[in-house]
Amino acid sequence: MSKRLIFIVDDEPAIIEPLAYALNSDGFLVESFTLGHSFLQRFTEQAPDLIVLDVGLPDLNGFEIFRTVKAHADIPILFLTARGDEIDRVVGLELGADDYVVKPFSPREVAARIRVIIKRYHVSTVNPTIDSILAVNRESASACFYGESLTLTRIEFLILAQLHDNPQRVYSRTHLLDTIWPDHSGSMERSVDTHIKTLRSKLKEIRDDVDIIKTHRGMGYSLELPNS
Repeated sequence: MSKRLIFIVDDEPAIIEPLAYALNSDGFLVESFTLGHSFLQRFTEQAPDLIVLDVGLPDLNGFEIFRTVKAHADIPILFLTARGDEIDRVVGLELGADDYVVKPFSPREVAARIRVIIKRYHVSTVNPTIDSILAVNRESASACFYGESLTLTRIEFLILAQLHDNPQRVYSRTHLLDTIWPDHSGSMERSVDTHIKTLRSKLKEIRDDVDIIKTHRGMGYSLELPNS
């Protein structure tokens, strides 16, 4: 996989250099800009995977740059500011910033936040096709199939969520048991088949012509998208 590209937009070399070093050490590619205009010119040539954006640039307002970027591309943005003023934080977050850091800060901490943002962002956008068919929300323990809500038991939901996390990956019964029932006994493997059977039935109540759970004999189960 190619390295993720990070743009840092800040007019202070003392901020850019240690943060760029921390990000390079984590395997990111980094480009830095001290002016908003130079950043925007580069942005028209290539969009990065994430932008670290100072609110108080000498030539352009960071919030206006944010609006310009978001009007052209859905890219995660982390705001930097030298001010601890709550109003800046509120404005940034209300605009839709993914995070907000007040200077001075630990470059390692910001690099860690960036890793989390990119992971979250790409997990949520990597496969929009499957989410349009099967949407799973672990926080609310809910799932929808072709837009219709599924009524699932706890175990059925956990199995479906596990399959949904990695479409086309084959999960053995043992792996599913270890994930969902960490203290299970070996004799419980067949209970996975029972839960899969009831789960399939509930999915077929919504779309009888689509079977997204594939059985791999002697291996386990996977989640497979329909061809269309």
